[in-house]
Amino acid sequence: MHNLLKGKRGIITGALDQNSIAWKVAEKAHEQGATFVLTNAPIAMRMGEINVLAEKTGSQIIPADATNVDDLTNLFTQAQEILGGKIDFVLHSIGMSVNIRKKIPYTESNYDYFMKGIDVSALSFHKMLAVAKKLDAISEGGSVVALTYMAAQRTYPFYTDMADIKAMLESIARSFGYHYGLEKKVRINTVSQSPTKTSAGTGIKGFSDFYDYADAISPLGNADAASCADYCITLFSDLTRMVTMQNLFHDGGYSSTGVSDIVMQKMGLEE
Repeated sequence: MHNLLKGKRGIITGALDQNSIAWKVAEKAHEQGATFVLTNAPIAMRMGEINVLAEKTGSQIIPADATNVDDLTNLFTQAQEILGGKIDFVLHSIGMSVNIRKKIPYTESNYDYFMKGIDVSALSFHKMLAVAKKLDAISEGGSVVALTYMAAQRTYPFYTDMADIKAMLESIARSFGYHYGLEKKVRINTVSQSPTKTSAGTGIKGFSDFYDYADAISPLGNADAASCADYCITLFSDLTRMVTMQNLFHDGGYSSTGVSDIVMQKMGLEE
């Protein structure tokens, strides 16, 4: 299907480089007829290649610290001015754990780092939604999607404090989704993605081995960033106008598979 997002306006956060899911979402949204602004924290913008994406998609960039309410207010205000109306879709693709970066074990978490991770990766979502609601910046029936991971439901030792943070993110989607849906019919969902070879993902200790394990468990294999972008596009579109407050697994079937034949064969458990 083509032009699923024709005439729709959006805000896409977190596009760092060509490996980013947010980058792929921006490309797909552009292909499907949407116009949008790109945003990221100033420090992330200096590290990434967002200007290349902006040129490719004909988009403007609005720097914003997602933990700062004033920055978010400016983001939604400017986005509406640039795009010529209310916002129809928003992608929250923001995550950071200092404890993971510094390889601090979960049981020895630095709590200042923990709180920083919560603010950047979960509370930023609440702040973003609260600002949008206060400004009445999202159109009726609009769609907001945040990216998450299954460690919010199951324990993955290498994911440390981000597991708790993602659980909070998903809870915010449900709680805010109720209120925003009731008042403005705005949909809020999270997409629980396969382990994905992004700059953030590959920085996690043991990621490569786990990526292969998850791929062997999933009957369809790991979902890549491009297919995740396709899924996000369907959630931004009017085809999913009655889907809200859901945590939607996009993982090739991993979350519903106990063990696979491939893994059993590798363990020598099958004849």
